[in-house]
Amino acid sequence: MNCSQISLLLPPVFAPLQFGRLSRLHSQSSAALSTNCILRTSRRLFLKAKSSSATNMADGQDIVGGSLKQQIARLLEESLRVTVPEEPDVAPAIAPCQNPRFGDYQCNNAMGLWSKLKGTGTQFRGPQPIGKAIMDNLPQSEMIESCSIAGPGFVNVVLSRKWIAKSIQKMLVDGIGIWAPRLPVKRAVVDFSSPNIAKEMHVGHLRSTIIGDTLARMLEFSNVKVLRRNHVGDWGTQFGMLIEYLFELFPDGEGANEHAIGDLQAFYKASKQKFDEDPAFKERAQKAVVSLQAGEEKYRKAWTDICEISRNEFERVYQRLGIQLEEKGESFYNPYIPGVLELLSQKGLIEESQGAQVIFIEGKNIPLIVVKSDGGFNYASTDLAALWYRLNEEKAEWIIYVTDVGQRDHFDMFFTAAKRAGWLPSEDNQYPKVNHVGFGLVLGEDGKRFRTRSTETVKLVDLLDEARNKCRAALVERGRDWTEEELDQTSEAVGYGAVKYADLKNNRTTNYTFSFEQMLSDKGNTAVYLLYAHARIASIIQRSGKDIEQLKRTGSLNLAHTDERTLGLHLLQFAEIVEESITNLLPNVLCEYLYNLSEDFTRFYTNCQVVGSEEETSRLLLCEATAIVMRQAFYLLGITPVYKL
Repeated sequence: MNCSQISLLLPPVFAPLQFGRLSRLHSQSSAALSTNCILRTSRRLFLKAKSSSATNMADGQDIVGGSLKQQIARLLEESLRVTVPEEPDVAPAIAPCQNPRFGDYQCNNAMGLWSKLKGTGTQFRGPQPIGKAIMDNLPQSEMIESCSIAGPGFVNVVLSRKWIAKSIQKMLVDGIGIWAPRLPVKRAVVDFSSPNIAKEMHVGHLRSTIIGDTLARMLEFSNVKVLRRNHVGDWGTQFGMLIEYLFELFPDGEGANEHAIGDLQAFYKASKQKFDEDPAFKERAQKAVVSLQAGEEKYRKAWTDICEISRNEFERVYQRLGIQLEEKGESFYNPYIPGVLELLSQKGLIEESQGAQVIFIEGKNIPLIVVKSDGGFNYASTDLAALWYRLNEEKAEWIIYVTDVGQRDHFDMFFTAAKRAGWLPSEDNQYPKVNHVGFGLVLGEDGKRFRTRSTETVKLVDLLDEARNKCRAALVERGRDWTEEELDQTSEAVGYGAVKYADLKNNRTTNYTFSFEQMLSDKGNTAVYLLYAHARIASIIQRSGKDIEQLKRTGSLNLAHTDERTLGLHLLQFAEIVEESITNLLPNVLCEYLYNLSEDFTRFYTNCQVVGSEEETSRLLLCEATAIVMRQAFYLLGITPVYKL
């Protein structure tokens, strides 16, 4: 089955949280904090953010529910407190059993505890007796069907079929939200996409935009308030040449709009060429930067016009991809830089080196430059100001930066400087914390950086057009009766979904090869295959003629068959998979889960008759639960599901 066999139905399932799209830049006068204000509030606000984070973490430990692994961990925590009261800080070491014949989960604490306890006069004579004591001290729970000991004290836990069925039925009635992970933070910033003004978004922006959106969605599903930040490049010396070139095209300043300017990339290249070849133009461009920074109205208006044209271009791409972002670009943080640098100077971090102001980082051959030798600011000074703002003004507990791996050294130095300043704790597992989510290159089938035949970087809008058009052509070729609306909706859902999934299913740190042929295939781990699997489930439920909403209220689940239980357990593991994916910042973990879920469903459907069987009600409910989890996984990946074959 391929995209030509899929049609689309679009009932809203889980509406994304709403954010202001590309909010306009605050004026410098309204945004700026004085140096004294920054110095006065920084310490107080930082401490408040830190204590707030600690409170949230403490609160999170007392919440009933959470992922399946968290619920098992709570039982094991009680057992460990009784078994080894002399080791109050030991945390349960839990992992899924590698071989399902032995159990569903395994507690692996015994070996580690024995290494601590032997020679201390303990009552235990080895790891296996410790494991047996952990098993015997487990509190009674309807979750657990049986336990056993294997090897040197491994405690294998088998979950109750009735409890698995009961948990799935509760989700069917109360909604997938009850399976949301419990995270130790309540407020996060995800900094992603971040294109440059006056340059079109290209394939290189695809990974940051898609990965960042997925991480934001997973955090939002986990009940974290997410500030989606688009840190666009809207400030700097390049605006001098852009403004001067705009003045040449429109001397009176009128008519400067996207229709008149046309291709932004061509506009940027033309201005850069003139800057490089015309000394008089170069001099005017350099003066224009000074005028812009001084706030002269004519230059501010030209800068605003250029930014607005770029925003409109970006917005069209974001709308097609279903991306929500709030813009806070480099210009927003520019007024904060002097005060933040003064704060760092007072802490003795900034030194002079070859005319520049720098922060030396231990283990690095070159320092972090925060003020260039000509007195200008740079990425590091902007990033430090942005971090200060996010910690102190926005009260973020977790700040995630999504950029290519080539910027890893910059972020390592920048984060180290923030730790030296006391803005961040020294340990990476404490809050507030920061992470750089690096990603590899998008390659062409020749193994080189993905480009057009003319060696130009591929524009993102062209790539999306091609994905949609290829899918549309395949739909038409199948010869089915399609309305224009069905063709448009289905080709966009499958085409854009295929592009996203082909990226997200890979470990983000590696390069991957972009291939329309592979991503639009209906075989293997592709979006087309998964969308078809979901559409097939919807078709099964529809063919039954039963009111699935009524069945949720009146029917019951019974996981008697081995394949029913396997599928049910896989569904229950959804929360811990999302938790693992967001904790490790690896969307491919969720993709692997989704693919394996579809495989488990296929095995169940092959071996267990649904429609017309004695177990029809129970199995229809299991089908519906699978479809709900698949839809939520699609939503977290930014993919629109298809519902009807």
